[in-house]
Amino acid sequence: MPIRLKIISAVCNGERNVSELLAQIQTTQPNMSQHLSTLYRAGVLGKRREGTQIYYRLQSEKVAMLCRAVCTQLAVELDGDEPVPTEERLLVGGLR
Repeated sequence: MPIRLKIISAVCNGERNVSELLAQIQTTQPNMSQHLSTLYRAGVLGKRREGTQIYYRLQSEKVAMLCRAVCTQLAVELDGDEPVPTEERLLVGGLR
């Protein structure tokens, strides 16, 4: 699963700081920061500072709904015993 989709999935149900995201997603801190910055600039994520920590959240419920749909579809495609017909697959190449 692409890193940005993992980040979106991780914050789908609530705020997370960078340390929490790094504990869930296997990547380096500089790489994580780059992806978070890209998602923030694109308007996908919002952020707030609390002391030395920055907390990220989804900017809209529409993004959360899309994230849940994509994650569900990926789980079906990756974990399912039977292949998903091409016309029912979601294309997520732009989220990498």
